[in-house]
Amino acid sequence: MFAVVRTGGKQYRVAEGDKIAVEKLAGDAGDTVELGDVLLAGEGADLADVAKVTVSAEIIAQAKSEKVVVFKKRRRHNYRRKNGHRQQMTLLRITAVGEGKAPAKKAAARQADDADTAAEIKDLAKKAAAPKGEAKKAAPKKGTKATEEKATTTARKAAPKKKAATSKADGE
Repeated sequence: MFAVVRTGGKQYRVAEGDKIAVEKLAGDAGDTVELGDVLLAGEGADLADVAKVTVSAEIIAQAKSEKVVVFKKRRRHNYRRKNGHRQQMTLLRITAVGEGKAPAKKAAARQADDADTAAEIKDLAKKAAAPKGEAKKAAPKKGTKATEEKATTTARKAAPKKKAATSKADGE
């Protein structure tokens, strides 16, 4: 069964066993939280009554997302400011989605899952911090028309200008 929940102003599609990174929630690692704002729930093509559905999750860790660089510049005024920001976030493991609460996992199974989480925390943090829809500008590849044009124009600018040859007849 899956559910769409809202927390921290964002919506997440979750199922039992998923791990998600959300805006900071109160609690310590190991605590259980209820995600109460369920917008949609169902299994396959069938939808369930959202008033009866509850989503419970276990807090894996309280962490910070990747650094976002804030750079301000005013051209021609010698004004530059560079700051960094790391947003607080909570990493959750969805333990149950449905009308009732599912039985808690055994401690041994939970420890096996936690061994994987150290690497997943970094992956989730990068995914949460990455801006959506922002394309990176790629440098032109060697041998393309753009780089050849650029190379020829800079070569022309750098080349010293030749003086016209003067004959003795002209100078005298």
